[in-house]
Amino acid sequence: MRSTDSRCLELSRTEDGLDTLAAAIRNCRKCGLAEQRQHAVPGEGNHRARLMFIGEAPGAKEDQSGRPFVGPSGKFLEQLFAENGIRRDAVFITSCVKCRPPGNRTPSIGELTTCVNSWLLPQIQCIDPKIIVLCGRVAALGLLGEPIKISKAHGTLVERNGRNYFISYHPAAGIRFPKIAAAMRSDFKMLAHLVG
Repeated sequence: MRSTDSRCLELSRTEDGLDTLAAAIRNCRKCGLAEQRQHAVPGEGNHRARLMFIGEAPGAKEDQSGRPFVGPSGKFLEQLFAENGIRRDAVFITSCVKCRPPGNRTPSIGELTTCVNSWLLPQIQCIDPKIIVLCGRVAALGLLGEPIKISKAHGTLVERNGRNYFISYHPAAGIRFPKIAAAMRSDFKMLAHLVG
């Protein structure tokens, strides 16, 4: 009998694979974060998006609604979209970790690795985006496999294993620090140009 992971990887190659993955994510019990969540947050958007945005983990509003980036950081992200002609319904938005860590703490390496390998990588395979936007340090660590300094790496496009990753700050940092908000505005202008 095949494991759930291999079944999901196989299904991710089919047209309805992303919906199948989302259903499996909502029922996931692979780590302790499932014990305290209200809702797992698989992500949402266009199944064939050219741009995929990946954050760290759901916050309180996301945990309540089951939807990604619906709190204050989501509103800022939508402002950046509007300023650069990006439609939310044309992209796919998710997080590395699909359940809210208690008190919005940073996910542990175990939580990050489990969620990325079990769910995020199959989602990426299913969507096959042109560019994956890594929003913040945790997203960069989860997908590039190494710690990076966002203040030095933001606004850059890197290629790993045949995928293009664009690095920027997390929108939560943008709403707290005006300099980061300005840097993100510059990054998103560059991103809109790259995606054409």
